[in-house]
Amino acid sequence: MKNIITLLVTCGVATLPAAAQTGRDAFDARFENKALRLDFVHAGDREGEEIFFDEAREEPHWGGPVRDLVDTTFCGNYYVHLRDLRTGELLYSRGFCTLFGEWRGTDEARSLRRAAPGTVRVPYPRADALVEILARDAGGEFREKFRHVVRVNDPFIKRERVAAYPTRDIHVTGDPTHRVDIVLLPDGYAAGEMEKFVTDCEAFTRGLFAFAPYSDHAGLFNVRAVLAPSRESGADVPREGAWKNTLLNTSFYTLGTERYLMTYDHKALRDLAANVPYDFIYVIVNTGKYGGGAIYNHYGCGTSGNLLAAKVHVHEFCHLFAGLGDEYAEDGAYNDMYPPGVEPWEANLTTLVHFEKKWQDLLDAGTPVPTPLDPARPTRTGVYEGAGYAFKGVYRPRPDCLMRTLRGDDFCPACTRAIVQQIHRYAE
Repeated sequence: MKNIITLLVTCGVATLPAAAQTGRDAFDARFENKALRLDFVHAGDREGEEIFFDEAREEPHWGGPVRDLVDTTFCGNYYVHLRDLRTGELLYSRGFCTLFGEWRGTDEARSLRRAAPGTVRVPYPRADALVEILARDAGGEFREKFRHVVRVNDPFIKRERVAAYPTRDIHVTGDPTHRVDIVLLPDGYAAGEMEKFVTDCEAFTRGLFAFAPYSDHAGLFNVRAVLAPSRESGADVPREGAWKNTLLNTSFYTLGTERYLMTYDHKALRDLAANVPYDFIYVIVNTGKYGGGAIYNHYGCGTSGNLLAAKVHVHEFCHLFAGLGDEYAEDGAYNDMYPPGVEPWEANLTTLVHFEKKWQDLLDAGTPVPTPLDPARPTRTGVYEGAGYAFKGVYRPRPDCLMRTLRGDDFCPACTRAIVQQIHRYAE
């Protein structure tokens, strides 16, 4: 494609030009207090991908920050840029990932071409603008994949509300533009189960704030729920022949993995979330079956009735919110997800290519790199091999952490720091 933008691929390092940091007055001069959503179709296979414009839609709320609008962390495999069409100035950017992008790493993508809906969402500009989507290649470089000119008075920008439902405040502490705003969406809750959904939302919130560092920053979060019933209770479980008529079409066995519970219906997620100001979408699915999933700045999913639900929710939310990687290793199609010679962008994973940009400063003097497991020191911060689904070549910060297993009750120092930094990018 046209542009290749070379980045150092560790979080916190940027080489792109950044617009001046903005406050309320500067935000209001450039943006309206609502959102512009661009829907697209993401298509391709293991060898390549393309992005095609679908439609533009106005949403009534902007829950995002009004400062630090240009994202200089460069976390994520994709980036959206919003530029002033006349001057080219970068007004807003955010990194993100997609389920389709994750599918491209599977064995199925070697022999099948497919398409999936996707969206990007930006503050609504007052002047005509250019939206660009960049994709990270295997070498860590961002390449332009899509561009679309937005005429702010275009009569074909859709403005109708397509999924208006009642909402409920679960945990609201302040102005959405100064908080981390979570919207909780239901799937598989029938019309008579909305109060059960509210109870499950309250349990999600208690569970999230039961774990540090979220417990220390509960006053910087808002949590709201959208009360939208499905025709049937439950979720799809394809290998068991269970198919449910639900609003968001969540399904176990996503990407062929039983416990991976997700949906490709991203437009339906956005339509439902638009009922409230939000930064992050999390779906609670009405089932006791163990499972869940989450993708950075895309959406997260968890179940309501499992005994481990609280830990599953907080683990998955960290993927969605802080871009943390899985610290476990397993056989399967993901073992080439982190190739040698390229540093992962996730703050809690390293291939030692640019480890000095990760958690090296958190190590005690004399800690060997890599670090051997020592049963006498199970919480020692080090560099332990086996993470990111790979047994070799990818390293994690501690023998165990909530991003590795659900046996413990805390996050390692590297994960904790990443979570706190992300909170303060959105909240004040």
